[in-house]
Amino acid sequence: MTAKSLYPQSDFAREHFGKGRAEGRVEGRAEGRVEGRAEGRAEGRVEGKAAVLRRQLTLRFGPLPARLEQRLQAADADTLLHWAERILTAASPGDVFDG
Repeated sequence: MTAKSLYPQSDFAREHFGKGRAEGRVEGRAEGRVEGRAEGRAEGRVEGKAAVLRRQLTLRFGPLPARLEQRLQAADADTLLHWAERILTAASPGDVFDG
């Protein structure tokens, strides 16, 4: 099989093959935009939770050490929620992150 034989040979086939490819590209772009927006919103929610927790930690314990700031930035939504609950009874930042 040659590379040429992989492409439609008749005018009818070329016309409909081209339409299908164009429709597929349009659908693919639309799906990509929807997925991108959903991922962006999820990332934004995680960043928002981290920002609130950072503010709470700073107000309660003062500036965070770099290693804890890194953990805060790398945390997922569930971990941030867990830490946000622990700050209510924590005596130190270590109690929030490790306790």
